[in-house]
Amino acid sequence: MLFLRKLWGPLSSRSCANSDSSDRPRVVSSPSPLSSSLSLGAFDHIPSDVLMQILRLLGPKEAMKLSLVCKSWYSLASDNRLWIFFLQKQQDSWDSIFFAETSLRSSYPFLTFSTQTPELSFMRIYSKRAQVPGSVIIDGGSGYCKFGWSKYACPSGRSATFVEFGNIESPMYSRLRHFYATIYNRMQVKPSTQPVVVSLPLCHYDDTESARASRRQLKDTIHTALFDMNVPAVCAINQATLALYAAQRTSGIVVNIGFQVTSVVPILHGKVMRKLGVEVVGLGALKLTGFLRELMRRNNITFASLYTVRTLKEMLCYVAADYEAELSKDTEASYEVAGEGCFTLSEERFQTGEILFQPRIAGV
Repeated sequence: MLFLRKLWGPLSSRSCANSDSSDRPRVVSSPSPLSSSLSLGAFDHIPSDVLMQILRLLGPKEAMKLSLVCKSWYSLASDNRLWIFFLQKQQDSWDSIFFAETSLRSSYPFLTFSTQTPELSFMRIYSKRAQVPGSVIIDGGSGYCKFGWSKYACPSGRSATFVEFGNIESPMYSRLRHFYATIYNRMQVKPSTQPVVVSLPLCHYDDTESARASRRQLKDTIHTALFDMNVPAVCAINQATLALYAAQRTSGIVVNIGFQVTSVVPILHGKVMRKLGVEVVGLGALKLTGFLRELMRRNNITFASLYTVRTLKEMLCYVAADYEAELSKDTEASYEVAGEGCFTLSEERFQTGEILFQPRIAGV
């Protein structure tokens, strides 16, 4: 408050001097975000954007204190834009999460069902960030779905995709409703208690009218299914954009290696540039696993299941910066798979990922 009073002193005296000079044009301040029934007293004449910048400089602790002064200060200090700014500036493990959740082009991250639930308060999210695990994350894919909490680096579990719920004649809404209900049951959380971020796999790659209609229908059905379950807020966005947000960027080129295909996605300001073209290659995680299985068979490495091969791929394989130079190095490494024993791989470790750059190695 002392800082505000010191700032207001020169502004007030300057305003009085201007009012005494009839030959000078009158300066009209921008309107305050507060309603006419609320007043900040002597600070009413300070433009709202200036007040907001002052609160940003003061920091979250002082802003929280000011919100306790009266209803007027609470209305100003609880503005979502202010707390989104504070959340994005945090130097902790939630940096990338809140950047992703608060950097959508619409300025606010969630589509909120306002007729049933109040507006999402980012001041409350900030105050509870150490106690609550954040948003529910549902990461859809073509092979399987992962789900968990935004605060944690690893998912809580896996599930089949929504396509596998119900039969082929079931409406999309019914499948999605069953799919989300199953995930919430496994997470042991009520849908009405937490916002949800749904990542959408890239589909209908082109920019035709039918493709746009299909994408729009899928997103609308997701919103309807979740809001019917009383979820307070929903953010449905494609995987490539979320991956870019996780790196705290809104523009770039994302190489998304999926279960069955790899896509190269250009993104500008959070929007997929479909007119430039999304390149899709028929090489995905499933192909890499199959190629590693073939390499292990050639080298007489026995295994019981494809799950073992996938585990070894995830734990031992890597991409070589220089493939030819890597061939002359000792790259042998071992990993123990539960229930099957210890496995040792050498050249297979970098040959597996190399087919993304040299598909001819795998005969593609």
